[in-house]
Parts: sequence; structure tokens; C-alpha cells
Amino acid sequence: MSEPILKIEHVSKTYTGHKALDDVSLEIPQGSIYGLLGPNGAGKTTLIRVINHMTFPDCGKVFFEGHEISDKDIFQIGYMPEERGLYKKMKVGEQAVFFARLRGMSHYDATRRLKQWFERLELDEWWDKKVEDLSKGMAQKVQFITTVVHEPKLLIFDEPFSGFDPINANTLKQEILGLRDRGATVIFSTHNMESVEEICDDITLINKSHNVLSGPVQEIRHRAGAGSYLVTYGCDRQLFLDSIKDKVTLIGEAEGVLGGFSQQKIHIPETCNLKDVISVLNDNCDLRAFQEIVPSMNDIFIRAVNGTL
Repeated sequence: MSEPILKIEHVSKTYTGHKALDDVSLEIPQGSIYGLLGPNGAGKTTLIRVINHMTFPDCGKVFFEGHEISDKDIFQIGYMPEERGLYKKMKVGEQAVFFARLRGMSHYDATRRLKQWFERLELDEWWDKKVEDLSKGMAQKVQFITTVVHEPKLLIFDEPFSGFDPINANTLKQEILGLRDRGATVIFSTHNMESVEEICDDITLINKSHNVLSGPVQEIRHRAGAGSYLVTYGCDRQLFLDSIKDKVTLIGEAEGVLGGFSQQKIHIPETCNLKDVISVLNDNCDLRAFQEIVPSMNDIFIRAVNGTL
């Protein structure tokens, strides 16, 4: 297994009267899209600022590609904050070049790459127009471009789809996936759990300044739903209940479905054999379907924040 591109080790940060991060540790694999999740005020933004050397931890360390992160490494990071900010009176292209130059690019290389990106995201006709004439969505596209144009190894996007219509959100999503496929590592900070399921490989959930959940998305979903199933059956309800009593726990009430069949969510404990439950239902009921329940990331987020996961 390759060395993680970013390692956070026991990082804590306290502001006056508030502990923003409390002994947070995590590892971000190279070439992945890593979701950084958590409710407002959980500590996500503080962690991002620590990574970017905008603030420094009270204790703990950040490692980039195996060594303690330094100011030079910041040139290998692209950061698009949630709080957008462009200079309204500047021309769009002029401002984009200015930001690229701050990242160490020559004027020639910056202009060449930026114009390629502007054409790709259908902004080329706005190059010589003022920023104040851009719509909110177009301004966000410009900020996305200035974040990625210097081809950093690590990209950090804070709520990148906020304010986008579905078409432009999908365009940006495909670009982020493409950046990962070309070797970049992406940290994706968001409240949008649907996006997490669609594009994130791994996640960390921070709540009340602590790392409360980390791991691959699909592994977390299956682990959270372990032993939960949806049964579709056609026999008498009491016969169904008698067949599985002392074997499973019911989850919620029975649900009616088309064609006279019923559905029931159940939980099978580790001590009970799955095949035995299916066999009993086959023998005693008109068993039509037996499906594992995999909870959504939204369900997991709520349960983790509420302490019921």
C-alpha cells in the first residue's frame, strides 16, 4: 500500500473559549477523493486551515508525502474555500492569471493553461469582461479553474457545488473525477451526502471537534447496515412472525406493497445463521424477496452525529 499523501496526527486547536479540534488523526490515500464531513462548527474548516498553513495547531503534526508539511508544500495544494471571493473590477482573464502567478506559474504557462480551461468550461467569451458581470455560477467556475490550473497534487474543495444548477454541478463533478483519474488527490468538504455517495472513495466525519468515523464509503455503509434486511412475503402476518420469532428483531412496522404482498425490515444478530432464517421463511411463508439494507450516507451522518451509530 502506497504512502498516504496527507497524514494528520493528533492535531488539536483551541481558540479563545472554544476547542475547534481535539486530537484529530486521519490519513488521506493518494489518488482518492476524500470526503471531509461534519455539521456546522464541527471543526472541518479549522482542519483545512491547518493543512493550508493558514493557522497552526496547538499540538500534533501534519505530514505531506511522508515529511512534515512546509511552506514549500503549499504550492502543491489547491484550495477553493466556501467563501468565494473575486475582485469585481478586474477583468476575468487578468484576475485568473494573477492567481495562477501567485501559485508560481509563469505568465505564459498561466495564460495557456487558463485559456484551455476557460474553453473547456465554456467561459472563453468572458476572458476580457469584468468579474462583476459574471453570474454566481460562472464566478464559481472561474474560482474552480484558478484552484486547479497549477496542477497541484492535493486539491481541497469546500462545498464546491453550492449554488450550482444540476447541469453545472454535474459538469464540475465530472471534472473532479477526471482530476482524480489523472493522479490528483481531492479533499471534498460538504454537507451534501448524495454527492459523497457518488464521488467519494473514503470519508472522515468530524463532530464536536473529534474524528468520530473514518473509512471507505462502501465499507462504512455495509458495516452500518450489517444484519439488516428487507423481506417481501405473501403469507399471513402471524405465520410470518411465528416463523422468525426468537431468531430476528423487527425494524419498524410492516409495509404493504402491490399485489397483496407485505414487507418487513428485520435485523439478524451475528449469533443467528442467515441461511437458517431464509430456509424457515421459505418453508412457512410465500417468500418473494430477501434484500440486504445498505443505509445511505445521509442516514449514517445523522446517526453518527446523534451518537446512535
